[in-house]
Amino acid sequence: MSLILAIEDDPAILRGLADNLRFESYDVLTATDGESGYRLVREKNPDLIILDLMLPKLSGYEICRKLRAEGVSTPILMLTARGEEADRVLGLDLGADDYVSKPFSIRELMARIRALLRRAAPPKALPHELRFDDVVVNFLSYEGTKGGKPLEMTRKEFNVLRLLASRAGEVVTRDDLLNEVWGYENYPTTRTVDNHIASLRAKLERDPAQPERIRTVHGVGYKFVPPS
Repeated sequence: MSLILAIEDDPAILRGLADNLRFESYDVLTATDGESGYRLVREKNPDLIILDLMLPKLSGYEICRKLRAEGVSTPILMLTARGEEADRVLGLDLGADDYVSKPFSIRELMARIRALLRRAAPPKALPHELRFDDVVVNFLSYEGTKGGKPLEMTRKEFNVLRLLASRAGEVVTRDDLLNEVWGYENYPTTRTVDNHIASLRAKLERDPAQPERIRTVHGVGYKFVPPS
């Protein structure tokens, strides 16, 4: 699992960050000042850095500047004061990849972390076609058949299925589905994902009440299980 370094001088915020990250099964390192945080980046090579901008000893701005000048490309997610546009602009100009304003939503924070980690990882190719059981789906032409008969599927259903198939055997969270299929800035509710999954099962599964291919991972999301 990914290693995340959180550099934050507020003990309550740092404790909350660490607890929620560990709950999501990330490995976590913490630092309460800029110098310690910078040293941990160089020693431990984390996969992502959550960085408060206003830190003792060495500011978040200076950490960004130093790391990027040294060629360190680790994704950096800034924590900024709400409404401080100048802080965000400066941090992004210095090399940060994204930001979350305080007080922040844990759900939003986790979604942005997952998005940054995905962008930093080698890309996975999206499949052009999917075949399982008696189903054939062409994602380029948005056409499909089941038992030789045409499938009536919406574009969103094709895109949900394609994302699940691209990560076959892996859990895809509801937030990931919302982010990738609907777009982060157009978030509907997670119930929208559940409704599309139910519709896909009704159209694709042999027994939608006992799905074999599109399975629920309770409290997390869904995964596509290909035939063995």
